[in-house]
Amino acid sequence: MIEAPEPALPLAWPVDLSPDRLAITEANRAAAAWLAAPGLWPVPVTLVVGPAGSGKTHLARWFAAHSQAMVIENAQGEDPERLFHAWNAASREMPLLLTSPLAPRDWGHGLPDLASRLAATPLVRLGEPDDELLAAVLTKLFAERGIKVGDDLIRWLVVRIERSLVAARAAVDALDAAALARRRAITIPLAREVVDGQGEFGF
Repeated sequence: MIEAPEPALPLAWPVDLSPDRLAITEANRAAAAWLAAPGLWPVPVTLVVGPAGSGKTHLARWFAAHSQAMVIENAQGEDPERLFHAWNAASREMPLLLTSPLAPRDWGHGLPDLASRLAATPLVRLGEPDDELLAAVLTKLFAERGIKVGDDLIRWLVVRIERSLVAARAAVDALDAAALARRRAITIPLAREVVDGQGEFGF
């Protein structure tokens, strides 16, 4: 009789956003270069805009670790008065970094004084991760779990998952769970089975 595989334990792996884990490629190199030199900013505030999974949070953590700075993520959802006062309090000694998936014109805060300051704020855009960044992130996510995988698997995944860092983590989570449940190594055949079972890595 063939025994059914035991279900994988629902382990929750922490998200590693430590600054030294930041991968820099063409997709985020310009943004990282801008954040690395806040003394050259025309005003001591910058806004990073990009879709979910583009790496805004990791860049923000990296920036905070390299400068004496204040960071407000998802700024579009913050109280407009708080943002207004934070903008005014920013200085060369303590710059302010804002992140958002939306450009300020789409925030709908209705505070003219804040709108005028945001209009004067440099805006750095992040697009979808490129192949190099996705590959680097996938490799690091597997390494965080102590899993060694081949470059062929990484290349296979890069062209099959959604172009976001959120999708990369979901793909690694799904493969790790499948490997534990089936007591198998993470290989392209296993990844293909998971893809067939879930449609695609469109997390």
